[in-house]
Amino acid sequence: MKKIYNPERTTWQDVLKRPTQTIEDIETTVYEIFNEVKTKGDVAIKKYTNLFDGVNLDNLVVSSEEIKEAEKSITDELKTAIQLAKSNIEKFHAAQKTEKLTVETTEGVLCWQEKRPIQKIGVYIPGGSAPLFSTVLMLCIPAKLAGCSEIVLCSPPNKEGKINPAIIYAANLCGVNRILKVGGIQAIAGLTFGTETIPQVYKIFGPGNQFVTVAKQLATKFGVAIDMPAGPSELLLVADDTANASFVASDLLSQAEHGIDSQVILVSTSKSFLDKVEVEIAKQLAVLPRKTIAEKAIENSKLIYVEDDKTALEIINEYGPEHFIICVKNEEFYVDGIVNAGSVFIGNYTPESAGDYASGTNHTLPTNGYAKQYSGVNLDSFMKSMTFQKISEKGIQNIGKAIESMAEAEGLQAHKNAVSLRLASLK
Repeated sequence: MKKIYNPERTTWQDVLKRPTQTIEDIETTVYEIFNEVKTKGDVAIKKYTNLFDGVNLDNLVVSSEEIKEAEKSITDELKTAIQLAKSNIEKFHAAQKTEKLTVETTEGVLCWQEKRPIQKIGVYIPGGSAPLFSTVLMLCIPAKLAGCSEIVLCSPPNKEGKINPAIIYAANLCGVNRILKVGGIQAIAGLTFGTETIPQVYKIFGPGNQFVTVAKQLATKFGVAIDMPAGPSELLLVADDTANASFVASDLLSQAEHGIDSQVILVSTSKSFLDKVEVEIAKQLAVLPRKTIAEKAIENSKLIYVEDDKTALEIINEYGPEHFIICVKNEEFYVDGIVNAGSVFIGNYTPESAGDYASGTNHTLPTNGYAKQYSGVNLDSFMKSMTFQKISEKGIQNIGKAIESMAEAEGLQAHKNAVSLRLASLK
């Protein structure tokens, strides 16, 4: 990891730069696949599944037999872990439900807000070397709690034409309506347009590689919403001499092993602590099964020394990390002062892994600095707020003249007439 001492404020933008990727070539590929899926449906889906996943599939849908088989193949220990995580995620997200909000803004003018579920949800779950069955829980549990009537899950098949059994088990446990053996760009295109087998949805959730990310962004041009702009996973940790160097190194590596384009940053007011963490990273990295991936990510990562907490907090808010860990004596200063972060982890015994799996908070979070504008996935992500109003005779008399005056000033006579006719009928 690159060490940086007291970076000048004018250099922060360069110091905090994320690993960049060129997407021009990707966009061309995404457009081509989208157009083919739109016109040819399942034929195109199967063609690209064969091309990218190396398997020919007659049936894209995971059958009830395959669901039973997956459940049998999962160990009791893993089932217990998944069910504990499910319980905690349900508790935290169920608590986010809000009641109808009602206000009489003027006598006779009643306004209220209610939330309604988004009916059709698409969930994308990556497969490969790190099948993210935990993300199934994070997305499908709140979707079910919100009352979404149709939840469709897509995940890429392996060379044998199967989805990881833990993904299938978690999806079935969470009440997913349909599980499909489709990955990559073609999955996002299928959810966007609908095919003979893949239902069209209103909003798409879930992480993925750069191809999936660009595909989700393109889906928005065809009237489909997405959870948020997404990028490689990232973590920023602030620590001082009260922190445990071994713990800190393990947290940094837990994100570094996600992918070669992941980024981790340690900010500290102690130069000696940075040195200790650097030693620990080398020691732990040497025995990681995903060492090659983590090493590449570490090349994109930084150890930053600053002289005081105020400067540290300013640089952290400028970065806007997806995950932010606080391991300092003066933790309240950072807890109260952080405004740009996806999810915050406080104290020496709160690893980022807890939020990834089983504490109850959601791990689908804004990356690439989008924490400055976006929230992580929550119950409201699966709902829409709708407003209602009911105006009595007294109410229209109380606000009618104001409406007439404003409509006339904007040159919208029909707007004014809609009120004037009602007021005249009450005289």
